Amino acid sequence: MRIISKRIINIFIDEHPDAKESLNDWYQKTSNRLWTNFIDIKHTFNSVDYVKNDLYVFNINGNKYRLVARIFFKHPKVYIRFIGTHAEYDKLDLNIL
Repeated sequence: MRIISKRIINIFIDEHPDAKESLNDWYQKTSNRLWTNFIDIKHTFNSVDYVKNDLYVFNINGNKYRLVARIFFKHPKVYIRFIGTHAEYDKLDLNIL
């Protein structure tokens, strides 16, 4: 999958260094896969959830953080829409992503 963009991950890691290993692991696993459906993602990340409108939520660093991505299977791209704490995610309006 092509991930748009790694810069978002790097900025988050600068602010939350404890997320570095988990986010780098997520990035490597995601960029080395070609997912065609939700089941493919589940095989890579068992805890992933589908929200709506092509948005998927990944638990990062033992669910301390959440990453929300819009995934397009036809054009194998992953757009990172949000990375934040669990509390920030709970306040997030997914309709604006």
